[in-house]
Amino acid sequence: MRQLIIVLMVLLLLPGVLLGQAKVGTAGAQFLKLGVGARANGMGDAFVAVSNDATAMYYNPAGLTQLYDREVIFTHVDYPAEISYEFVGLAYPLYRFGGVLGFGFYMLNGGSFDETTHEYPLGTGRTFGAREYAATMSYGRNLTDRFSVGLTLKFIDELYEEERSSGWAADVGTNYDTGFRNFKISMVITNFGPDMTFVREGYPLPINFKFGGAINVLDGSKHKGIFALEAMHPSDNLEKYNAGFEYGYDGKYFLRAGDKFNYDEGTFSLGAGVRLPWNKRELRLDYAYQDLGHLEQAHRFTLGFKF
Repeated sequence: MRQLIIVLMVLLLLPGVLLGQAKVGTAGAQFLKLGVGARANGMGDAFVAVSNDATAMYYNPAGLTQLYDREVIFTHVDYPAEISYEFVGLAYPLYRFGGVLGFGFYMLNGGSFDETTHEYPLGTGRTFGAREYAATMSYGRNLTDRFSVGLTLKFIDELYEEERSSGWAADVGTNYDTGFRNFKISMVITNFGPDMTFVREGYPLPINFKFGGAINVLDGSKHKGIFALEAMHPSDNLEKYNAGFEYGYDGKYFLRAGDKFNYDEGTFSLGAGVRLPWNKRELRLDYAYQDLGHLEQAHRFTLGFKF
């Protein structure tokens, strides 16, 4: 109980300190805000309190404790303007020592851009590429039978032709199971760390404080339904809110819908998924469609394998 109280106090006090470090629109490394799972995206990214698969290493590392099997996961996202985003992760339960380890790699391919200079404002005839990467290590552990904590450490690297910026950050998360209809309450602080430097100028990371809940609104033998809500207080923008729902039939077939509030673009989303048991293993396929408003739409595909 003492450990639980200490963790909660730290998480409640940190947002006021950390979120004062950046002003609206000034944070860099924006790719760290992109979600990594089609399942979560289909639920409007209201996933901080759900987080019961390998994508928990991104959404809430405390959720890793809900994994009892090893899981490999891969996500591909197609954005407009030939921008793509990839994620690969591995969750590995430590049966002997307790807790669950997670390893993730993220890559945003920003495509090619025409090079312009003061001498050639219409273009030099050359192009350059933009790439952003992150490598992470996560650990989640139960402190009690209902309360878990998690930590993710990140190495961040941004590359724009010959210019480069590197840094590190951390996420801290908690998850509390009330014991009523699988109702969970979670808090996460993401991307806190020192400023990164690009072309001799420093910029802060996009720190974010998230608070959310999820509950089973359907809990039959064949029909399951999860409803989730989430509130966010980012350091570089206004407060935002996510809501999502997942319906599951027979533990194999899933439909999802979600919406986001107080966003400039990219609100409504839909998704579907299927789980295919195979010889004590499980293959999972998920898809999500996200409306990006004036930017058209994004398509997200996730492949997962439990073994």
